[in-house]
Amino acid sequence: MPVPAEIRAVPRPKNTIVEDNGREGPNRYSVRERTSTKYVAGSNPQPHNGKVIGHIIDFKFVPKQTAAAVVKPDMLSYGASALVRSVSDDLKADLLKVYTPSDVYSIMSIASLRVTKPGIASSRMSTEYNRTFVSRDYPGAALSKNSVCGLMNRIGMDGSKRRAFYQLRMENVAADHHVAIDGMLKQDNSKVNDLSAFSRKARVRGSKEISVLYAYDIEIMEPVCAEVFPGNYIDPSAYPAFIRDNDIRKGILVGDKGFPPSKIKAELAERPDLHFLTPIKRNDVRIADNDMLAFEGVLEGVEANVVYKKKQIKGGRYLYSFKDARRAGLEDNTYLANAQKKKTFSPEKYAKKKATFGVIVLESDQDMEPITAYKCFEDRWLLELVFNRYKNDECLDHTDAQGDFSVIGNEFINFISTVITCRIIRKAEKAGLFKTMSYGELMDDLSSAWRRTDAPAEPATDDGYWVHTLVSVFEELEALGLSKPVPKPEPKKRGRKPKPKDQTEQKPKRPRGRPRKNADQSAGDL
Repeated sequence: MPVPAEIRAVPRPKNTIVEDNGREGPNRYSVRERTSTKYVAGSNPQPHNGKVIGHIIDFKFVPKQTAAAVVKPDMLSYGASALVRSVSDDLKADLLKVYTPSDVYSIMSIASLRVTKPGIASSRMSTEYNRTFVSRDYPGAALSKNSVCGLMNRIGMDGSKRRAFYQLRMENVAADHHVAIDGMLKQDNSKVNDLSAFSRKARVRGSKEISVLYAYDIEIMEPVCAEVFPGNYIDPSAYPAFIRDNDIRKGILVGDKGFPPSKIKAELAERPDLHFLTPIKRNDVRIADNDMLAFEGVLEGVEANVVYKKKQIKGGRYLYSFKDARRAGLEDNTYLANAQKKKTFSPEKYAKKKATFGVIVLESDQDMEPITAYKCFEDRWLLELVFNRYKNDECLDHTDAQGDFSVIGNEFINFISTVITCRIIRKAEKAGLFKTMSYGELMDDLSSAWRRTDAPAEPATDDGYWVHTLVSVFEELEALGLSKPVPKPEPKKRGRKPKPKDQTEQKPKRPRGRPRKNADQSAGDL
């Protein structure tokens, strides 16, 4: 198609031609450079046209813009991902000892995003990854929906690698540490895996579940290992399997009544550095046989009013009994209210039960001070807090994974997220931030702190690389050690600045008081 004369007349670089591609749009008239001329015998020279260098748009020559190979953002959300990174470098190091670097970067990216963006779906992983500094912390992570599903399958299929990672975590457990063990149920109505089943309570609700067991080191205040069981798998059956599968060999196991030591006799015999501290039922005959309700003292160093008794029993084990006056009153009130409502009060039953209100009796193979046993079991509530964070703050109370291996791999990454969350909570509490805000509010504030991608590695509040960050958020970043505060000016000294000594004129001192009379002066002169 011939090019109109007015288009050919537009000024453009020399040795170029104009072509009309016939399609409507701004790039219809292309400007090509002439690279060479081919001479043909007996004919006119034939020009050879090269690449397009621009276009004629609105009767003006517009050079062609060179498109970047990959468009990278010049700013990203920084605060929340930086907090996660500040507490998780050792987790990445342990994972690198077991998994390939590419899988480690994907695992850490998913775990980080589940902390900074609770409840995030697999289909949104890549989008959130590309808008935060997680993409700078773990570059090249494969986070498409198919890639995430494939990763979870690989993790779930290779139990040896999971156990190797948990062993690295267990190395941090000292022989005198107390390891709380407990389980929780998660909703999972998948029809294509064998882990999804009806638990005793879930059958009433009509919802299938899976069971997740956690081991929590009370001293370092974070989980050390986890395992997935079918939803209908009761705790006593899971107890020995959990210890064997994770090869727990040292520490003092602190469980509830669902984890009796009678179920792990073989495991305890094979592991001399593994011990237990477990409550027994109130109707256990050993309580009456050893007169454990005849308390012998009051605990010191606890806020509650608690009486106690300690006694060694047959087999070298010890019983520790405690009665909390406040709890006894609450149980008494509850029992009487229910008896009144149901009209089932019996003086004989009430007298028998009243003696055990507020009582807890612990069994252990360790000889310890009663206050130590009491505090160890009381600190077990920390694991309940972990489960609360797991289900609420991290929104991990259900699973959308399908096959068995995917469920197991998914819970492994959830374990990493839970460890990170525990560490963030400890760090924020130490900084005093939870006095004025919740965990969710803190993460929201930090997510609003954006930073340029060309910024230096060590952030400072006044370095000029922040994007629309509020003063209150800067204060949170500084409290967490994520941004260097602005140096405060030295306080001004009060009073006049003293003059240099070499410029100070030496003036004669004025005499104080009345002048003294000289001997040659007469009284008349005065």
